[in-house]
Amino acid sequence: MKIIAALALASTTLAIAAPAAASDRSKRITNVYDDSNSYWLDYKTDISEAKRELRKDLARADDEGDRIDAWHEYRREVADARYDFQKEMAERGVVVSRRGLVSVGE
Repeated sequence: MKIIAALALASTTLAIAAPAAASDRSKRITNVYDDSNSYWLDYKTDISEAKRELRKDLARADDEGDRIDAWHEYRREVADARYDFQKEMAERGVVVSRRGLVSVGE
């Protein structure tokens, strides 16, 4: 009799926990591009800093070679920020594609 009661309690617990886990997952997905996501804020900060550096480097550029170097550095910093953001999201089970699409890894 105790075994049946334990099984009934376990199945009830699983039925209650499953919807909660699903809502946690959807909440996590909807907040990927939200300021409540610290990794998204880090990404935005990195991009903003890269833009400021680019403006300064272009203002100081004396020739075409300096401008090319400034743009290469900017693109490297943007790529690095994107990689770091995608890596952090992947570690949390959220895959962010290059086009900004989000999917949940299981």
